Amino acid sequence: MKLLTHNMLTSHVKGVTKGYPLLIKATEVKVSEVEFNPQFVIRMIPKLEWPSLVQAAAGLGYLNDLPSDLVPDYENNEEFLRKVHRVLLEVEVLEGCLQCPESGREFPISRGIPNMLLNEDEV
Repeated sequence: MKLLTHNMLTSHVKGVTKGYPLLIKATEVKVSEVEFNPQFVIRMIPKLEWPSLVQAAAGLGYLNDLPSDLVPDYENNEEFLRKVHRVLLEVEVLEGCLQCPESGREFPISRGIPNMLLNEDEV
């Protein structure tokens, strides 16, 4: 699971009103080089919940100097775009779980795929 995916996931357990951001409890993380695509990163940044991305990257030890606030004029800052690219697309959680911040419900991550399916009593 890439941090781009994590940034868009939320818990939909019955009764949960604050199911975001999910806490990452990683047991295996892999970093793979991916070709830098600045246009993709520029298009994705406005769709991100920036504080959640910073929190997730820091929790995995891959903060890479991401600032706590979005850099102004980031479209023209290649160094910043490369850092965001690395965190979004190169860092991948292979094993572990995601934990709902409200209910504590854990969703397993296996071979990089988060299982967000709910039990019948959770719907």
